[in-house]
Amino acid sequence: MRGVTAVERQVVVSVPADRLPALRRRISAVLITTQILGGLGVATGIALAAVLAKEVSGTESLSGLAPTATVAGTAVLSMPLAALMTARGRRPGLVLAYLIGAVGAGVTVVAARLGSFPLLLCGMAAFGAASSANLQARFAAADLAEPQHRARAISLVVWATTIGAVLGPNIASPAGRSVTGLGIPATAGPFLWAAGIFLISALVVAVLLRPDPLLTARALAPAEEGSPAARSLRAGMAAVAASPRARLAVVTVAVAHTAMVSVMSMTPVDLAHHGAGIDLIGLVISGHIAGMYAFAPLMGRLSDRLGRLSGIGLAVGLLAGAVFLAGTAGGSHGQTAVGLFVLGLGWSAGLVSGSALLTDSVPQPARAAAQGLSDLIMNASAGVGGAVAGLVVAKASYGWLNLTAACLLLPLAALALFTRVRRAQDVPAAD
Repeated sequence: MRGVTAVERQVVVSVPADRLPALRRRISAVLITTQILGGLGVATGIALAAVLAKEVSGTESLSGLAPTATVAGTAVLSMPLAALMTARGRRPGLVLAYLIGAVGAGVTVVAARLGSFPLLLCGMAAFGAASSANLQARFAAADLAEPQHRARAISLVVWATTIGAVLGPNIASPAGRSVTGLGIPATAGPFLWAAGIFLISALVVAVLLRPDPLLTARALAPAEEGSPAARSLRAGMAAVAASPRARLAVVTVAVAHTAMVSVMSMTPVDLAHHGAGIDLIGLVISGHIAGMYAFAPLMGRLSDRLGRLSGIGLAVGLLAGAVFLAGTAGGSHGQTAVGLFVLGLGWSAGLVSGSALLTDSVPQPARAAAQGLSDLIMNASAGVGGAVAGLVVAKASYGWLNLTAACLLLPLAALALFTRVRRAQDVPAAD
């Protein structure tokens, strides 16, 4: 096995082919557990991030910087975590990400107590590491999946986030009440709870995610593909650059995530403008998160059956409908809620189909690096979008924000159509 490390040789010896189905199920169960916990922690905190930022900074125009800092932190950590996973496997990377997220949540609480906006942004950036762990878990699910079921494997892990993510915003209020006696602002309480949840997530991964799915997949790959050079970050970037379908996958995930983060992060502020209280805001965000995660298995099944490009087309259509509904809602809380739900569906379709297409389109050794690059671009783009979102709402309106998000979909639709036509010319009737 030229190019395979001693650790990987041990993996391949200890996992015979007839045990792979059972191993896939066990790895999936562990990832589902951590997604429930991680989703709970992230959603509990992020639901009130913009509101907390407004309280600490004293101005609405800076409120979008809190969720933006989280997205930026996720982006900045994507490549270092990808490098760690490339060298050591999924488990060390996921554990480290959850630990950094726990520290970030704690720093956010301290910043709120002190009234320090710069410290708050630092804490929110580190908090984003937990989001990076949740995102990378979908690729861990794909490591050992059969190619024809890859989107389904990704979607099941994405779906698992539903439980924690939907519950999270709804426990924000009791989490806030639980810390008021400690002199901590109620809007910071959810972050204290999130810190504990992330620590539990790290423990579950460290103890139960064995054998490592990435190392196992790598050890089972053909020996000629296993050289260290083929696994480098440079190789991952080259693999994406060389494949039109991989480039489309990266653009799809980036656009879907940017549109979602930009609109979602400012929706609580817009709802508050129209008289919505914290409980109603929590319900709207819960519905949005349900759209993001609960229907992921359907998106995965459609992507596997109809093809990745069809899944991307569905994502574009759903996102376009969502920004129209949300952008024209005005004071109609019901229409805003429907728009946010559809926004979540569009994000789900884009994430699942784009992630599966990326995994399909690059060689196995380069996948971890290419996946890290994709998450870097996705979160960096969304970070910019989140920062701009606060300014757009402050200077113009929430409706203009949604129109701006709609404009992002036009180049994605054109690229997807071009890729489909080119694919049809090369391989008739293939998707």
